[in-house]
Amino acid sequence: MSGTFGGRSGRQGRLSQWLRGRRPQQAVGDGGRETLLFAAAGAGLPLAPAAHPGPDYRCSCDRVGCPTPARHPVSFAWQTQSTTDRAQVERWVRQQPEANFVTATGMVHDVLDVPLEAGREALERLLDAGVEVGPVAESDDGRMLFFTLTRGTPEDEDEWWPCELDCRPETMDEHPGLRWHCRGSYVLVPPARLPGDDDRRVRWLRGPSYALPDPLSLLEVLTDACARHAAEDPDHAATPWPRRH
Repeated sequence: MSGTFGGRSGRQGRLSQWLRGRRPQQAVGDGGRETLLFAAAGAGLPLAPAAHPGPDYRCSCDRVGCPTPARHPVSFAWQTQSTTDRAQVERWVRQQPEANFVTATGMVHDVLDVPLEAGREALERLLDAGVEVGPVAESDDGRMLFFTLTRGTPEDEDEWWPCELDCRPETMDEHPGLRWHCRGSYVLVPPARLPGDDDRRVRWLRGPSYALPDPLSLLEVLTDACARHAAEDPDHAATPWPRRH
């Protein structure tokens, strides 16, 4: 994949062309939806049903003023419910035809979640350097998701990082805009739909068939891209980090 972009001159244009070229393949109907979900489960990503966009930009759940419309699991037991079993995913798809799906992180995989522009810059640099990049998803709410191997549950709990990536005041400047989804967290999996006027979705740029890389092999480039993105966008830099659900 690293040869996709060639030399450094004009790389941004080629990256943009590549990203645009991928999008038509992600405009899927119901059949494509099942195919993508089965592919995710087949690649070992544990899935669970999630809410979907409701009328008037609301969430399909019953909660008044839902803070994360169409972005959260439908069951409080989503961690134990999540599965890679194709038959169960097929039942969910049949019984809940409009549902989005989340994948539980910290079991098989983690997700490094960054602002979209920072993610595009990082993806370009990683591929150009020949780094093995795993599945990557793009969300129309302005985020890019890099799927990696999980850190699991280290023997020393002091070495465990929650999904906020040690999100404390003294570390926010070090990792601006980056969220590390691991144990106890989740992300939407393509082809999830988002609330909004247009057809807003979460789509694969690199599908789940790619091998999951070590997160540390991506972290330096991602944090550097996020820092530069924050420096160019003071409003973003001042935005508090979202917490996990």
